[in-house]
Amino acid sequence: MIKNKKILVVGAGGFIGGHLVKKLLRDGNLIKAVDIKPKEFWFQEFENVENYFSLDMKDIGNCRKVTKNIDYVFNMACNMGGMGFIENNKAECMQSVLINTNLLISCKEDSVKRYFFSSSACAYNKTKQQNVFIEGLKEDDAYPADPEDGYGWEKLFSERMCRHFMEDYGLEVRIARYHNIYGPYGTYDGGREKAPAALCRKVIHAKKNKENKIEVWGDGKQTRSFLFIDDCIEGTLRLFESDYHEPVNIGSDEQVSINQMIDLIEDISEIKKLNRDYQLEKPKGVRGRSSNNDLVKKVLNWSFKVKLKDGLKKTYEWIDNETNKYGSNISRFTKS
Repeated sequence: MIKNKKILVVGAGGFIGGHLVKKLLRDGNLIKAVDIKPKEFWFQEFENVENYFSLDMKDIGNCRKVTKNIDYVFNMACNMGGMGFIENNKAECMQSVLINTNLLISCKEDSVKRYFFSSSACAYNKTKQQNVFIEGLKEDDAYPADPEDGYGWEKLFSERMCRHFMEDYGLEVRIARYHNIYGPYGTYDGGREKAPAALCRKVIHAKKNKENKIEVWGDGKQTRSFLFIDDCIEGTLRLFESDYHEPVNIGSDEQVSINQMIDLIEDISEIKKLNRDYQLEKPKGVRGRSSNNDLVKKVLNWSFKVKLKDGLKKTYEWIDNETNKYGSNISRFTKS
């Protein structure tokens, strides 16, 4: 357990970052929490945390403001969303390389002891993801490089930058390749939401409005694996405290199609099976993607615990409660 450390979490106003701050704070650490989003757009905010709202970490001067006297840095920040966002905002996604690069420079200057970078399964070679049900992606499958355009290239480049800061300057780095993290306290509307949250919202809307149809991007046969946020945080911290410094998958190998996930959400909602309006022209990403967890089991003795249906139930209930409170107001999701 990480305890009694001074920790900087960048991207703390976002989904994974907010959950990470909660865990680190509970374990007795001193936290600086930073995000480019204004206060009202943070998903979670905690007392006894030094919060920095609306701070753009693409500016190295801002990085230098917050890395002094810090033991550990977690870089959870990036400009991203679901496929609808990352396929149409490639330049915006790519600019996150500035956050990682400037943070690394500032951490080197201030002798930060350890640095964590949140990478993504989008860093993997696209040619290995052309079939619906695939073998899980192994860490070596990132090369030869041909990642998701824009967002995936940013992640792969930033991984290399972390590696070279460790090789050249001795900065201890840890890199997780996240596979479709989902759960409460994240975006579920506005264009940046990922499939689990988007589909929960759509089923909730259909149920409340007594509709019998749901819109699905693609043909519904594309596959993914999804990791619940509690497992993500546990895996992240286990990696961070380990001696392993190469990129490693933090994901689930429970691979399902989008149609199968809709089936699960319909069961959770206790709604009659909905007709599916397949939008074949919408962004849908690679055909199939899943995590191979052989390496993470070997080097960290870690595996996911929360089954997809159980995690979806928690996510569905949270989004249902949120929509009861806020209705169709999505303005709080529209700030980067």
